Formats: sequence, C-alpha cells, structure tokens
Amino acid sequence: MVWQGVLGHDEIVAWFRRALERGRLASSFLFVGPEGIGKRRFAFALAQTLLCSTRSEVLMDPCGRCPACLQVRSLSHPDLDYVCKPEDKSFLPLDLLVGDKERRGREGLCHRLSMKPFMGGRKVAIIDDADYLNPEGANSLLKTLEEPPPRSVLILIGTSPAKQLPTIRSRCQLIRFQPLDADIVTKILMDHGMVASTEDAQRLAQESKGSVRRANELADPSLWGIRSTIWEGLACPQIDCVGLSAEIIRFSEQGGREGAARRERLRQAISAAVEFYEGLLRRACFSPSFEGNRSGSKGAMQDQAGVANTDVIARCLERCLDAAEQVERNAYPATLIECWLDDLAAYWSARL
Repeated sequence: MVWQGVLGHDEIVAWFRRALERGRLASSFLFVGPEGIGKRRFAFALAQTLLCSTRSEVLMDPCGRCPACLQVRSLSHPDLDYVCKPEDKSFLPLDLLVGDKERRGREGLCHRLSMKPFMGGRKVAIIDDADYLNPEGANSLLKTLEEPPPRSVLILIGTSPAKQLPTIRSRCQLIRFQPLDADIVTKILMDHGMVASTEDAQRLAQESKGSVRRANELADPSLWGIRSTIWEGLACPQIDCVGLSAEIIRFSEQGGREGAARRERLRQAISAAVEFYEGLLRRACFSPSFEGNRSGSKGAMQDQAGVANTDVIARCLERCLDAAEQVERNAYPATLIECWLDDLAAYWSARL
C-alpha cells in the first residue's frame, strides 16, 4: 500500500490511524531507523494530514490541493516548523531551538511551537537530524516535552534511540521504522529515474540494506571501486595502512573542494568497512556462505572469517563506528584515517 507517497511502512500508517480515530495522538514522537527509508517523508505526510483544511485528520487522507497542504509541501505553512543540522555544523545549533543569546526563549522552534495555531488547527514541529542534538540542545527541549502546548505535535527524526539522552527518550513516543524490502527500493529507484535499467535497480536494491539513500550512493561506480579496495585491504593478513589510507584520501578528495562533500565520501568509505566487519561477524557466528561465489573480496572475507574470533571482529566494527562519528565531529581527515587504520591493523594482527 502507498500512503501519501510513503511505501513500506503500512503498520506505522495503521498505528497512527488508530491513534487519531481514538483521539489519543501523543504530543511528542521519536522516529528512528536507518537513513534513506522514508522517515522524513512520513513526518511531512503526517504534518499534511494534521494541517489539511478540507479533510479530517482521522481519515489520514489529506487532499494535497488545499492551501494548507500546498504550504506544508513548500515549508511555508505558519503552523509548521522544520529545523535540521546545517552542513557546516557538527551539532544542531541551539539558536534554531530556543533563539540566539539576545532573544533566548523568545525565538526558535520551541517558542514558535508554544504559540497558538494561526489557522485554528494544530501546531506541528519537525526536528530532523536529531542524532546531532548535543546535551545543551537536548535539554532545551525538556520544557516543551514535559509541558507540550495544546494541540501541538513535535517529531524528532534520528537513526537510533541510543543517540538520544534518556530524558528525550522517556518523553517521546518511540516509532521504529524498518528497512525497506528490496522490491520496494527497486520500485522507488525506477519510479524516480535514479537508474538506467531494472537490472541496475535490482542489483543496487539487493546491496542497499533497505535504504534508498544507500542504493543511490552505490549507483556511483567510484564507490563500488573503493568498497572493493577496502574489503580486499581489510581481508589481508597484514593491513597495508599506508596504501589503504592513500586510496581512501584519494576517494575523499574526488568529492571536490567542499569540506562537506569530502566528509560525505569519507563517511561512505568507512561505511564500506562497517559492512565488511558486519559480514565477517555474521560469517564467524553463523557459518553460512555469503550469497554469490567466493571470488574477489567476498571470497577473501570468507577465508578470514575462519581465523578471526568474534571478539576481535566486534572490536574492529566498534572502531569503525567510532571513526564514522569522528567524521561527523569534523575531525581532521588525514589524522582520522591514519589512527583508524592503525587501530584496525593492531586489532587484526592480534586475532590469532
């Protein structure tokens, strides 16, 4: 079923429909799940449902044509607020939530959400990139979460509950979004013209882990190249840190001069390493062969699974996740890569 352009989350649609029918819609939600599976699209579709001026919200069927629906789509509705992390920032700026120092508490998303609805219905606020709330930013939301304004809905969008402070988690209704089925990813890739053929769409969907964003990234041939290089490099008995570091830096620099673009490519490279160790851990724990043949990097991975214990693999995986977070914190790339690979090499050499 397709709801307002949202595919693959029928159970969540049904859950919200029941809540609205019973008049028991919560005031604060935390949407979590992998990136690229439709959480943001769902949030805006829900906002359109709650703010549509011609259709009852209970129907979960906004018209999409009234001024209110069109304003939601263009982010110009006076009762809708949306904030996200700027590309050049490591955290969601506090000013976006509660205003700058001169007007603290009199501007920002929390202040605007506390005002009465301009159009007589609800107020809806969406905080994207909620994973990047620092403690100060998260604490600034507590009053709004503890004493929500009447007829208001606040939606935080992130990837994992673990990335939120307990004070945030305990005050929000948790909504878990699951990765999309491969056939749904294939359909989205084809419908949006993101690939040249059905075969390409199916191939990317199988490797996407249920994420359209991941599938779109994998459409870049250079990412397949660095992915293969990283997998083969990490599968070696002795990791060539210098050579692999040079390849990753070269891949990152291909993103251009903009720091954000380079960081994104570095994140993609580290994600390839995460995939390697996740696959290795599955192989070591459960022993079934990987899909496909034993050629290339997959064959090398299978060979290594037999000589590495799960503790070592888990330690390497954790170090990759730490490196990914350091990218988001704007760590200096060359130093980050060097330390990351040196640590992996040290862990890996101790596996026997």
